[in-house]
Amino acid sequence: MENSGKVALIETQVEGRIGYITLNRPERRNALSYALVSQLKEAFTAWQGDPGVRVVVLRAKGPVFCAGADIEYLQKLQDYSFQENLADSIHLMELYLLMYRYSKPLIAQVEGPALAGGAGLVTVADLVVATPQATIGYPEAKIGFLPAMVTYFLLRRVGEGWARQLLITAEAISAEEAHRMGLFNYIVPAEEVASYTKSLAMRLAEQTSPTSQEFIRKLIADLQDMPLREGLEFAAKMNAHARATEDFRRGIAAFLRKEKITW
Repeated sequence: MENSGKVALIETQVEGRIGYITLNRPERRNALSYALVSQLKEAFTAWQGDPGVRVVVLRAKGPVFCAGADIEYLQKLQDYSFQENLADSIHLMELYLLMYRYSKPLIAQVEGPALAGGAGLVTVADLVVATPQATIGYPEAKIGFLPAMVTYFLLRRVGEGWARQLLITAEAISAEEAHRMGLFNYIVPAEEVASYTKSLAMRLAEQTSPTSQEFIRKLIADLQDMPLREGLEFAAKMNAHARATEDFRRGIAAFLRKEKITW
């Protein structure tokens, strides 16, 4: 990734229509800072309209996926005014929202602890492939902090019961527990996690329509806040729009001819 003189806190690369974003602060446990959040936003935005990238994988260097906010960063926040803290919170909120409403499937490859803001990155991903050594936790209450933005997405992902347990106890949980709650989708041995994630991403890229993926993500993001009638009408309109797309024509034609289609 070109950073125009900036320190590269992430690495990006594209391999066969899979875009990889790698957190690159292993010496700081890939902790979040204002600059790191900015670079993540830039990377996701750059691929948003790129047809050459069909699926995005978020991963990290080192033994820790992401330990949350950087300690120096937290120290600075103590001296911020309300407006400065609000602007900083909105900065992170914009990253979570960008990821949650992203038009392409987003996979988190988690091989170590994902804590606080790092747990937020995992929570907003579509699919999570984790190793047995991975853990996830929302420990903000232990330091008088608040897992504010991530609460919205955690409630959607696992429901109120699990969310209350995770946020109120502030305890990290194992990969097995996270899988049981629905936070992790797949648990894969460490030596196989990279190849498994790549295989999963390639299946999504080759076997599913990019237009369908974009529409599905919009349905998931928007439907939950609508009353029944409004939600069904919205879904019907989305269905009608989907039927007018080139992907629909290609897919139906291949289905009727009993031909395999590669997207």
